[in-house]
Amino acid sequence: MTSTPPPEPILDLAHLGHMELLTPKPDESLKFFVDVMGMTVSGRQNESVYLRAWDDYERYTLKLTASKTSGMEHMAFRARSPQALERRVAALKGSGHDIGWTDGDLGHGPSFRCRDPDGHVVELYYETEWYQPPPDLKPALKNQAQRFPARGVNVRRLDHLNCLAVDIKANRLFFENYLGCRLTEQIVLNDGTEAGMWLTVSNKTYDFAYTRDHSGTPGRFHHVTYALDSREEILRAADIFLENGIHIETGPHKHAVQQTFFLYVYEPGGNRVEVANAGARLILAPDWKPIVWTEEERKKGQAWGLKTIESFHTHGTPPVEGH
Repeated sequence: MTSTPPPEPILDLAHLGHMELLTPKPDESLKFFVDVMGMTVSGRQNESVYLRAWDDYERYTLKLTASKTSGMEHMAFRARSPQALERRVAALKGSGHDIGWTDGDLGHGPSFRCRDPDGHVVELYYETEWYQPPPDLKPALKNQAQRFPARGVNVRRLDHLNCLAVDIKANRLFFENYLGCRLTEQIVLNDGTEAGMWLTVSNKTYDFAYTRDHSGTPGRFHHVTYALDSREEILRAADIFLENGIHIETGPHKHAVQQTFFLYVYEPGGNRVEVANAGARLILAPDWKPIVWTEEERKKGQAWGLKTIESFHTHGTPPVEGH
């Protein structure tokens, strides 16, 4: 008796490239990301400032844009090749999710935009500008993107982001079927409803996550995460946030899902920002079986640390009246 072989995996996306964060307090938010997070400004255009962590290889990973409200304008994934980008575009065209081509942006070439079932804008691109540090930021080691800034938290690289969504299953199927993302862990409630998903396009345990929006409002944002090298640096970050008057929402603790050691704060514009150490977990198995967390297991909260604060389940951006 022969079993049906699994479908050929779609390996067209390389990694999460960048995201655009909206802020109603652009000056204060910029000061937070530069002075407290330790990021570097790598460009300015119109109402946007482009920022990078010290070991991001692309010109930027965060586009900070002045806006009337907070939230995420778009997330972007880099394709593995021009051909891979064209394959994803061909799959998306006529699907009802497609928006169309753009001429690109500072630091990257033409991109194709689409919307997930919840309305979040997802951008796909290949052509990109590798960061070339000016003389004063040139590192001693040529295999490092730029000199260590020695400023604030000193975040190393973009790690992942988390969006809120009304229908987790619909979004999971979209990312799996159209973009080739792999599910690594998920939360499934007793009634079968999917309440959370963690997906990857690389060998990281996850490039992004979606969790259910308690308000039932589509298209909202939960947090963006930058990585540090060790748990000790997360503890030091807590001291730095405290010294700078930054609101610490929760942590440092350890998540049960994905085992991430975490610390969450709010930047001045109201968006949640995480600094994390994901540890040494990698997804190397090509036939990885997604880990499923039950409703009872999730009620236990984090792996260890204090009980999850209620705002972690209720705060999202842009804000919703009454929530």
